[in-house]
Amino acid sequence: MRSVPEFLIIAVVVTLTPGPGTATILRVAARDGRRAAMSGIAGNSAGVLVWGILSALGVSSLILASQLAYDMLRIVGAAVLIVIGLRSLFQRSRGAQSPNLDAPAEGAPRRPAGWRSGLVTSMSNPKLAVFFVALFPQFLTRGSPVLPYALGMAGVIVLLDVLWFSTLAYALDRARVLLKPRVQRGVERFTGAVMIGLGVRLATESR
Repeated sequence: MRSVPEFLIIAVVVTLTPGPGTATILRVAARDGRRAAMSGIAGNSAGVLVWGILSALGVSSLILASQLAYDMLRIVGAAVLIVIGLRSLFQRSRGAQSPNLDAPAEGAPRRPAGWRSGLVTSMSNPKLAVFFVALFPQFLTRGSPVLPYALGMAGVIVLLDVLWFSTLAYALDRARVLLKPRVQRGVERFTGAVMIGLGVRLATESR
């Protein structure tokens, strides 16, 4: 693999650029706390690794080459974002809650839902297919083993995602302890509106 510093710079920029993954983690952290958000981060990371494997197998290239396949993935991804965003906007308040959602009685049941949210958002994001297809070949040398390098690149993205998303989740979770439930709901509604906006943009944009 060549141009490692260039790849790291691009990977950092991609990680810090807000997108569906960021909105999902913030939504889960605002609603269910840090433990559920960490589960969401794990789900998102699993999706990134799957896209890395698919890029090595050439599946993501086929998706990118086929307008129909790309459009189907794009519409599904947009629908997922919009549905999750609408649920955040219109979900009825669950009433009085303890601000500490790290307790097992409350945090544990929410972790699988956080994991599913992260995985579904990641897997339905066609931009990840574009990212791996466009970026991956640029850093390969002739004769390089494709799968190990693809997994290595995906692993770097996962590591950066975990560091960045964990920081966001921790900061928001600490803020939740100090915020009134109404403000917490406001944060959740804001992230829901952001996800709807991302979904609408994804549904209406052309490749």
